[in-house]
Amino acid sequence: MATRLIETKSDIGALAHFLGSRKLPVTVTIESGKLRSYEQNRLQRLWVLEAEAQGDQTAEEYRGYCKLHFGVPILRSENDKFREAYDKHIRHLDYKTKLAMMMVPLDFPVTRLMTTKQKTRYLDVVYQHFTGLGMRLTEPSNG
Repeated sequence: MATRLIETKSDIGALAHFLGSRKLPVTVTIESGKLRSYEQNRLQRLWVLEAEAQGDQTAEEYRGYCKLHFGVPILRSENDKFREAYDKHIRHLDYKTKLAMMMVPLDFPVTRLMTTKQKTRYLDVVYQHFTGLGMRLTEPSNG
């Protein structure tokens, strides 16, 4: 499977060249938006480490909690493939098992499927959650 981000007109030409070089048949899926950024991932990781230092759970437990409580609702409402997979494989499970599914080693994909806009909304909710519990988190930079 290959993923290509198209941001400019020249990217369209490069995609056409790439597709022309593939062995047929191929299936092409086009989605709007841009996948989450490295900076967003870094900030999420920093926040769960900061939460671990101030709370009573591991960073991985906080990550799993946030994926289940904040990420899943965002993707279920906006991504048909995700909703179908989640509903088929996870939704019927008990809460403890759902949490386990969000964490390593199982690590059901949630945030890695998000666009930058979805990840921004997710991070906003995560920030509100942890700071609402009295935790201090690094402020995201706007630069």
